[in-house]
Parts: sequence; C-alpha cells; structure tokens
Amino acid sequence: MKEGDEWLRKSQVELSLCAAAAFCYKCRMPRQDEIAAEKGLHHQLHAGQMALIAVGGSIGTGLLLGTAPAMHLAGPAVILSFAFAAFVSWIAAMALGELSSAHPAAGSFGVYGDMYLNDWAGFIARAGYWAAIAISIGAELVASATYMAFWVPKIPALFWVVVFSIFLLLVNLWDVGRYGRFEFWFAMIKVVMIAAFVLLGAGLLVTGRVAPQYTTQGGFFPRGVLAPMLAITFAIYTFGGVEFVAVASGESRSAQEVAKAVRITFIMLTLLYMGAIIVLAGVMPWTRAGVTESPFVSVFRTVRIPGAAHLMNFVVLSAALSGANAAFYISSRMLFSMARTGWAPARLGQLNAAGSPNLALLASSYGIVVALVLEKWAPGVAFEYILRGAFLGMMLSWLVSLAAHVSFRRRLTTEMIANLPMRSPLGAAGSVLGLALISAAVLKGWWDSRVNLISGVALLVGLTLAYLFIRPHARKA
Repeated sequence: MKEGDEWLRKSQVELSLCAAAAFCYKCRMPRQDEIAAEKGLHHQLHAGQMALIAVGGSIGTGLLLGTAPAMHLAGPAVILSFAFAAFVSWIAAMALGELSSAHPAAGSFGVYGDMYLNDWAGFIARAGYWAAIAISIGAELVASATYMAFWVPKIPALFWVVVFSIFLLLVNLWDVGRYGRFEFWFAMIKVVMIAAFVLLGAGLLVTGRVAPQYTTQGGFFPRGVLAPMLAITFAIYTFGGVEFVAVASGESRSAQEVAKAVRITFIMLTLLYMGAIIVLAGVMPWTRAGVTESPFVSVFRTVRIPGAAHLMNFVVLSAALSGANAAFYISSRMLFSMARTGWAPARLGQLNAAGSPNLALLASSYGIVVALVLEKWAPGVAFEYILRGAFLGMMLSWLVSLAAHVSFRRRLTTEMIANLPMRSPLGAAGSVLGLALISAAVLKGWWDSRVNLISGVALLVGLTLAYLFIRPHARKA
C-alpha cells in the first residue's frame, strides 16, 4: 500500500510538472509533444556511461596541449581562472541537472528554451550548439591525423582522417548501450592519464624533487592582478562538456541516473582540471610552459618515464578520437531533435534498427569536410574564426539553460521542487548569477579580441536569419 501511495504521489508531481510546462510564452508545442517527438530512442545509458561521454567530449587537446597559452596570459594565477570557471561550471551543471532530470530529452537545452523561454531561444541553442560541436569533430580528426604523423610521417593526413571518420561513424551506428560501453573505456584512457599526471606532479612537489614555481618568476601575479581575467574564456571553454549529460539524458535509463551522471561529471572534471593546473603551475616555470613540448610530456620526462613522447602522443591521439566520438554522438542527437520538432528536414529524424539517427549522424560529419578544406586551402585565421565562433555556440547552451531554469523554478511550488530528482542548491538565484558571469566572460572575450567579436556576432546574426527563414515552415502544434 505504501508503494502504491508513493507511486501515486510521484505521478501527481510529474503531472504537475507537465502542467507547469505545458504552454509557455510563444511556445510552438506543449511539453508532452516536445519530448514525445523523440520517441524511438533507446533508453540504455547508465550514469557512468553518460558521465564518461561528457568527460570524453570535454577533455581534449585543449587541456593536454593548450594549457600553455593560458599560463602565458596569467602566469601561476591561471589557477584562479580555472577556479572561477569551476564555480561557473558548477552553477550551470546544477541548473542543467535539475532540468534534464525533470525533462530528459536529447534536445535538452533547446527543448528547455522552447518550453520555458521562446522558440528563438530554443532554436539558437540547438542550432548553434550543433554547428559548434560538428565543427569540433573536424578539428579533432585533423589533430588526430597530425598525431599519427609522429609515428608514420610518410602517410598523408587525409588517409587518417578518412580512416578515423569511417571507424567513428560505424561506432556511432551501434545501439546506444554498446556505444556507451565503448566510449566509457575510450574516455577512461584520458582520465587515467591526467590522474597519473596529477599524482606524479604532486609527488614531485611534496618530496622536494621539484621546487615549487608558484612565485619564482615574478610572483603569483607576474602579469598583474587582473591577468587571470584574460584566461577566463579559455578556462570556461575547457569546462565545456557538462552539458553533454543533458543531451545524453534522452537515452538514459531513468531520471535518477541523469542526476547521478551530472554530479559525477562535474566532480571528475573539477578534480582533474583543478588538479592538473595546480600541479602544472607548481612544477614548471610559467615562462617555459609549452616552449618546446607539451607541459604534460615535460612532467613525465622529469620522472624519467621511458618513451614519454610516445606515451603522450598515444594519449593525445586517444583524447582527440574520444572527443570526436563523443561529439559525433552529441551533434547527431541534437540534429535529430531539431528534425523531430520541425527545425530541420524531417528525414534527419529517422532512426535505424539500433535506435541511432543515421542520417543526422552523416549530416553532422560536415565539420570534417570544413576542417579539411580550411586546413588545405584557407588561411589559418579562417579556421581560428570558426573555432572562436564555435565557442559562443557552446556557451549559448549554458546561457539558454540558465535562463530557462529561472523560468522553470518560478512555475514550481515548494512541493514540486522538493520532489525533483535533482535540485540546484542555489535555485533560480544561482542561475541569475551564472547568467551574469557567463555573459560577462563572453563580452570580455569580445572586448579583448576582434576575432571573438566578429565571429560571435556573425554566428548570432546567422542563427537569427536561419530562424526567421525556417520558422514559417516549422511544424506547429
């Protein structure tokens, strides 16, 4: 009897949530139709698999090879940049976790934008994020081909791009349970490597084999107390990936698994990133970071690990391929969701027998072609513009989610909030703060770089024009 009462109580809360979200300002369709449109996806992912998909997509060559530019901007004080990014990431993760556990959907933040804001917000969140993630696929595969040249320099990069593309496309055509198991272990290579780096570096500092470098080259703030602000954009970009869990929630086993996955993802990324940057700033003078090789290779050389260069090349290759694999999954689900809700051609919403959106997957591989074309024929600055524009595409997912979370919370009673599978400790106030901080970081990046400004504004204008063109043809409820 108690179990029946508990089931009835939870059902009533779920119905109340549905009613609260049923019709929103200028929404195209009610909540039930918005999520029911994704019918056909298989719900097989558990929390660990969702978390490792997110971690696999988040930890890329940016952390493993690109920490040096951030250190050159801020010196050892880059630690503060990452601490700030971790705080902002926590706010976004809690809001996303609350929304995705209440409304599991592959369209995630796009669906939340439709439900709680308006259809323009839902569209730019989905379309901007899809474009950004699809571009990152090409960037990671071009990087992978570059890493293979370390071992087999005579084989052209195009060969490896084609081989890796076919391999990852085939993996993504598996059923989601099998895909989740593969990416779990694939991403684990990066996790183990970074954990090993943190432990080895900490051991060097604690035992005195390396003198701490936090204040040896001009102090903790060698470029001034405001210098950490210059590296904030890089740090926040590094934490990008917590939103992957929200997308994967559309194929999760349960709302409880989603909530657990959000917590695991945030804890893993924070421990790995903060540990890595603290150790890196301690064992290596910031003036020498990345001058001749990856800072991570330098640490492995210090402890005299044989074949450090080969080990690091294997790790960065795995990191790039795992990142591309996760990006294939996320971008295909995002495009699938857009197709099912009328914002992309309906054929892209088709699923194969394994429950994978095969046509959406193939369409999302356009980033490979773009990356190859730019790599071969366009000036280097063209690729930089697209990647910087992609950064805003990823940040739109956070901004729309935080704004939607504020509206979501305003519609709930105290009882509804108490029965959510996951609750943000800061509530709506935390999301307002997160909105302000992320907006400030984006605007700061625009102020510091004309490239950021032009690419970001161009992306927003392009998405808005696409929205105005597609909206009259989108299916109505």
